[in-house]
Amino acid sequence: MLTLHRAAFVLPDPADPTAPSIADGAVVVRGELVEAVGPYEELAAAHPGARVRDWGEAVLAPGLRNPYGHWLLERAYHPDPREEIGVEPVADGPAGWSAGAAAGAAVGPADEARCGASARRGLQRMLGYGVTAVTGPFERTSVRTAVARSGIVGLPGPSAVAGGPGGGPRGDSDNDSSGDSGGDSGGSGVGPLDPLAVLPFAEAVYGRVAAGGRADFAVFPVAVPPGAGRGGVEPAAGGCLATVLGGRLVYRRR
Repeated sequence: MLTLHRAAFVLPDPADPTAPSIADGAVVVRGELVEAVGPYEELAAAHPGARVRDWGEAVLAPGLRNPYGHWLLERAYHPDPREEIGVEPVADGPAGWSAGAAAGAAVGPADEARCGASARRGLQRMLGYGVTAVTGPFERTSVRTAVARSGIVGLPGPSAVAGGPGGGPRGDSDNDSSGDSGGDSGGSGVGPLDPLAVLPFAEAVYGRVAAGGRADFAVFPVAVPPGAGRGGVEPAAGGCLATVLGGRLVYRRR
């Protein structure tokens, strides 16, 4: 089945300063892959039977890479809504992962099942920020399983690739020289669920939206009005409108 995702602005490769944005653009997805990227009118005419998802006045771009995966998924605790202590990650102390202790949650010492459940909730909440890749290292079996099953790309930690956290923000073998606010560049530092809260957009994106590539991307509200910034547009921090992984719509803001 073909799906045509339309947005006021499509940014196929924000990490490349010479790559233009496409006004009233679209991305055609077939199965798990991107089939075409270009102006909406051209792609709609070429694919008359495609299902259309029109995201309106929004920015469609590659998803984001969260560099704080080790802390967020193995050191922090993501509360269950039934605990009524909020949804923000609860910081852990240096002695080891102890779920919710800082917030007074009625939970006991960590085990693999509880850690895996926390990681699954954290990954689900990352999708709401347009995250499609997360950097480790992931030392717990339950966390590695949660990442693999989520569809989010798991990137190795700094020990796996010299000079950067498992490859650059474009998802290739380039070293990531951006650094990361609030912690080390390998993702073991403390950081937020939303990469755009601490990183410039061009450094936060992972990969590119291109024909033949896996259909991983996100749709964001427009933050900068036309005539300013990168080609007139930037995505807003604070959450996305939709996240697509492997061609599947896995998050949509209600």
